[in-house]
Amino acid sequence: MTPRLLAFAGSTRSNSLNKKLAALAATLGRAAGAEVTVVDLRDYPMPFYDGDVEVQSGLPERALALKALMRDHQGFLLACPEYNSSISAVLKNAIDWISRPVPGEAAGVAFRGKWAALMAASPGNLGGVRGLLAVRQVLTTLGVFVLPTQLGVARAHEAFADDGNLKDPALQSALTALSADLVRYVRMSVANS
Repeated sequence: MTPRLLAFAGSTRSNSLNKKLAALAATLGRAAGAEVTVVDLRDYPMPFYDGDVEVQSGLPERALALKALMRDHQGFLLACPEYNSSISAVLKNAIDWISRPVPGEAAGVAFRGKWAALMAASPGNLGGVRGLLAVRQVLTTLGVFVLPTQLGVARAHEAFADDGNLKDPALQSALTALSADLVRYVRMSVANS
């Protein structure tokens, strides 16, 4: 069984360091035996979540499209920028919309029982790890199994080599292990279901 992973960054910025990290994690996930789809949240614009909008119009078209992708994948490689020590607005908004059930659908269908590996890239000295606490809390509440290990890449504006890999061999090794762990856990979970 080939695990199916969805990789994306919680950022829409064109030159996002977290997009670089998500792309590298996707490459490493493929090397570990997964089928990995990479998406850009910029391609999934959504209004700010509003319960009145949901009642009047249902879920936005792009929220439904991303929800379908998440439902069809068994794990997530998430590169999450830290905004003021927490989750980015674009990532939280996407999660809020996607978590809403549509008629005839089980609650949490895009999240419950899925696996996630969390990582962050930041120009700061802490590598974005403070924001990962908020992401972990949200995903766990929605029924996602979040790997206990995570990766923060500090001074990320200097961390990437021209080929897209991380310059620091220890960080590259840690990301390789994190991606491989996600593939392994998803494979075991599917085999036991």
